[in-house]
Amino acid sequence: MSFISILLALLIEQARPLAQINPVHNLVRNWVRWVMRNFDAGKPHHGWLVWSLSVLVPALVVFAVHWLLVWSIGWAVAVLWSVAVLYATLGFRQFSHHFTAIRDALHAGNEEQARELLAKWMRMDATALPRSEIVRHVIEHSILSAHRHVFGVFAWYSLLAALGLGPAGAVFYRVAEYVNTVSNRPASPLSQPVSPSMQANSTQGWMAIDWLPARITALSFAFVGSFEEAVDNWRQYAASFPGDNDGVVLAATAGAVNVKLGPQERESVGQTPEPMHLRAVVGLVWRTVVMWMVFLALLSLARLLG
Repeated sequence: MSFISILLALLIEQARPLAQINPVHNLVRNWVRWVMRNFDAGKPHHGWLVWSLSVLVPALVVFAVHWLLVWSIGWAVAVLWSVAVLYATLGFRQFSHHFTAIRDALHAGNEEQARELLAKWMRMDATALPRSEIVRHVIEHSILSAHRHVFGVFAWYSLLAALGLGPAGAVFYRVAEYVNTVSNRPASPLSQPVSPSMQANSTQGWMAIDWLPARITALSFAFVGSFEEAVDNWRQYAASFPGDNDGVVLAATAGAVNVKLGPQERESVGQTPEPMHLRAVVGLVWRTVVMWMVFLALLSLARLLG
């Protein structure tokens, strides 16, 4: 069931037009804003209350609908529900078109356009960045986006589906990431103020939730890339910066494709980022997707035979 649901969701998601907005994004955004506005009173226990309501309620709703469909109609309709949930939580198209546009600009030799596209995508000042730094930022942001929008979703969906909790894991993971992003992004005059306790709690919750998926993604990149270099780079980074989930993913990526990632002041092995590494990263991501699909297909087959 997991294999069929993920395969169908990927195919539908890839066919979605770029201009089409994720149908549930506004719903989740309005829910999180409502909870923060009404329950974030600034105390530590308020922060955990807001986080729990924001993250757990959507996951519980999806879980309840899943089993209601199983009991009332049957597994076939529950599979369609899982596909719909995965379609709403997966996000290849949310970053792939940015990546492609910047890559094409670099291959055409138009570094100025690449800087403009990068600045618009990441909301940063890229006017003085050399080509290698443009490539580094694109690789890092794309890899982390692939992890958070694809592989982390796969991990939590597969884990909870195996425990009989249906597609609730995908919603749990994606909403937790969204709450952490909303809580810790720079405040604007029109944005809802977020208390320091809410910021701290959302960060702690996200770090705990993403700990296992980050390492699964890193291990997946090692398997489909240069294994020894990826694991060695991952081990060295983890020894220096324990608990940094994003850093673990980037360290494994750097070793897997032999490219320097991370701040320039940090010593790391690998080649200076060049446009050719963008193609290597695309291959790494798609090989990882294929590996996941094969793994899930084998698990589904084992369940059927067992």
